Amino acid sequence: MRLALIAHDEKKPDLISFAEERQDDLERFELMATGTTGQRLIDATGLDIERKQSGPLGGDMQIGAEIASETCDGVIFLRDPLTAQPHEPDITALLRICDVHQTPLATNLASADAVLDELIRQLDGEE
Repeated sequence: MRLALIAHDEKKPDLISFAEERQDDLERFELMATGTTGQRLIDATGLDIERKQSGPLGGDMQIGAEIASETCDGVIFLRDPLTAQPHEPDITALLRICDVHQTPLATNLASADAVLDELIRQLDGEE
């Protein structure tokens, strides 16, 4: 099962803390992340993460393509709702493609726990 991890700059520390707390659970997934987020997660946790481009350079769209190809089973995208993003159309497209393909999407820490718990439940049902 594949999981995408994305965080805006102001939310990267939150995602790193989340990954550290849930590292044993995250290790059960094939992980992918946008560029800078992925590198920071690798540096902090040592998790094996496939890095895409940085979000503003097309990374959000690369993950969107994975969702459209049904090769991504969930997305944790910690968004900064208080800061305008120059690549907002890409972000909107990513959120829309999650809805179109019924891909679980978390946009805050509370929903990240819920999405991860549900995906683990599905993994455990498959094993």
